[in-house]
Amino acid sequence: MSTDLIVCENVTLGYEGNAVVENLNFSLIEGDHLYILGENGSGKSTLIKSMLGLNPVMSGEIKWCGGLKPTQIGYLPQQTSIQKDFPALVEEIVLSGCLNRIRFRPFYGSKERSVAKSNMERLGITDLSKRCYRELSGGQQQRVLLARALCATSKVLLLDEPVTGLDPMATADLYSLIEELNKSGITVVMISHDIEAAVKYAKHILHISENIFFGTTEEYVKSGQGKMYLNVREEKELDR
Repeated sequence: MSTDLIVCENVTLGYEGNAVVENLNFSLIEGDHLYILGENGSGKSTLIKSMLGLNPVMSGEIKWCGGLKPTQIGYLPQQTSIQKDFPALVEEIVLSGCLNRIRFRPFYGSKERSVAKSNMERLGITDLSKRCYRELSGGQQQRVLLARALCATSKVLLLDEPVTGLDPMATADLYSLIEELNKSGITVVMISHDIEAAVKYAKHILHISENIFFGTTEEYVKSGQGKMYLNVREEKELDR
């Protein structure tokens, strides 16, 4: 039987007193690969902040279950142009994912350095450890940030449009890597506009719009909402 990690019950989210999404109900189960889809402004970013415990809900409840804490969610945010130009060594950025582990200690210990080294090896970036982050390609930078997120968790990864700005080869590489992490037992939540990738990789889909959909990928493909968005994608491809 699958274990719930995060449960949203009748949740209304918003900011400055204005609701952006209402009556949101879904559950994230252990080992899931959940895609969260929706147009810009639909409430995806607000949901992310709430799942991380950074943004209070307007009504309803978000429950963290199975011993999971918001601080145990590895988070890979969208990068700004300034962040892409950050002048730090790769190993320093990966190691910063261990901040929650050191608590009140003023320095990283051997345990944190071992975790960082292990995750760099896992993502194939050990040879980049002494390189400056801003000198890397977009795909390499995303691997570094993914290694950083893994230093914060062995349970859940929350990825906010991680392939934005990547070329097709780097995109395919990152999708494949994320799928491998999921198969290894890490629960993955992916914020995305890529419906095609969602249908290919997701186990469950949450589509936030005027009519909220939550269910398996197979159910989404057969739903009116899924058919509509998939048809729009196909029409765009034909117009190119």
